[in-house]
Amino acid sequence: MLRAERGVSRRQLADALGVHYQTVGYLERGEYSPSLYLALKLAEYFEVPVEVVFSTKPFPRIGA
Repeated sequence: MLRAERGVSRRQLADALGVHYQTVGYLERGEYSPSLYLALKLAEYFEVPVEVVFSTKPFPRIGA
């Protein structure tokens, strides 16, 4: 959601984080749990606390 709100492509975000663009897709779909380092880099990139991006509980679906 953060990526889409800010008009950042998967490839742009991947380049900024130093990962493959498919990794961003896996993260967005919840198919991959990032390392703490990657989670912190992602939160830093969007300038938000890591808890805004990741949680131990599933986020509610948008519109639910």
